[in-house]
Amino acid sequence: MRLVIRALTGLALSLCAGLASAQSTPAPQSELHIPVRYETLDNGLRVVLAEDHTVPTATVAVYYGVGYRNEPRGRTGFAHLFEHVFFAGSENLPDSVFYYFISGMGGIANGSTRLDFTNYFGVVPANALNAFLWAEADRMAAPTISTQVFQRERDVVRNEIFVNVQNQAYGDWTWIDLPMIANENWHNAHNFYGDLSDLDAATVEDARAFFEQYYTPRNAVLVVAGSFDTDETLTTIEQYFGDIPTGPALPEIDVSEPPQTEEKWAEMTDPLATEPGLAVAYHMPERGTPDYFAMILIDQILVRGGDARLRQRLVDELGHGTQISGGINLLGNVFNYDGPMLWTASIIHDDAVAPDQVLADFDAVIDSLRANPVSAEDLAAARSKFLTEFYASLDYSTRFGVADLLASFALFDDDPSRINRIEDGFEQVTPEMIQRTARTWLRRENRTVLELRPGDGRPTAPSGEEAP
Repeated sequence: MRLVIRALTGLALSLCAGLASAQSTPAPQSELHIPVRYETLDNGLRVVLAEDHTVPTATVAVYYGVGYRNEPRGRTGFAHLFEHVFFAGSENLPDSVFYYFISGMGGIANGSTRLDFTNYFGVVPANALNAFLWAEADRMAAPTISTQVFQRERDVVRNEIFVNVQNQAYGDWTWIDLPMIANENWHNAHNFYGDLSDLDAATVEDARAFFEQYYTPRNAVLVVAGSFDTDETLTTIEQYFGDIPTGPALPEIDVSEPPQTEEKWAEMTDPLATEPGLAVAYHMPERGTPDYFAMILIDQILVRGGDARLRQRLVDELGHGTQISGGINLLGNVFNYDGPMLWTASIIHDDAVAPDQVLADFDAVIDSLRANPVSAEDLAAARSKFLTEFYASLDYSTRFGVADLLASFALFDDDPSRINRIEDGFEQVTPEMIQRTARTWLRRENRTVLELRPGDGRPTAPSGEEAP
């Protein structure tokens, strides 16, 4: 992730901060009613417009259909590296000029790389929307990809790896190491943050080729949500983006995973960890299926909140650790991915408790869910917890959550209006579905267990060498 501007200015700051405070813990609503206009330009750019005059700001998000799964072999971490390069601006707004342009209009902007997309998003006062759209179009058409920028941003990414992964206890074990063990397909099972040798081998020519292949209108979704006139804004978008070339056909990448038929167990040592850890991952049902919606509620039942069963048993009753972590799509949310996925649960536990005992107690909770239907009250509580989290994540102060869902549903489903039907899938889940889904997917043959052992605070030496 690359932060461009760290604060809103002027009117945008006061409005957004005030609304964020007021809506920090919204109650679940009955259903969404977000107005959606969905168009595709002649060059293939998908455009989603959601007019809403509640706050006099506009949110712009551009999602490119390329993420960690798409990066080429030998170039691990390249999708994230290019995200940084793309923030160097464009021919008309090079490097720092791009930053000052956005901050000067009272806006913020950011970006991130995920499994199946890279996004760039920002919020500006409503009267600055057209200027922001022009800047995004200029960057899509002609970004600054120079040797100087590439080498600088590569150094920034290398430092991120040192700071966020290698020098952080437990920094990456559940979202990098565990998927690399659980998955078989390289596209799902490589180091998403990037091996340093791959980053060092990358060139500016690689970056230009990556841009020309993936950062094209045919592989992008543009979302505008907020205070604007839909027809006028669509006309402006056609003016700014319509002449950008469509781009080449996208390469076909097979990201499917073969069914897992036996349990996997792996061990790793974290030099900076002070206590052992245990993480468990199960392959998920396909996104959008009935079992998928049931698994989202199972996630609520098992790991979300103070009443979660794994927390109550392993933490509150047995005192194995202080918290249970986990979820579906640790790099995003339950909706913004398109491909194989894991449900993960992990605990940093007391070193006096053997990993086998922690796992046995974990299994007892899972086995109970598989053996006994949940009560109607427990299912209703799980649904209510999910909806509370969901509506809070929409973040009406910036509309980033709304934009994320609109872009994801357009990018992966060609149907951004699906945002207004999200609750439908959960209403169909019954106690019997919960039990059937748990029996089908929470099988030991369908899981991977990763045992983390604490080290001595020193980096692990390569094979055959002694650590300093």
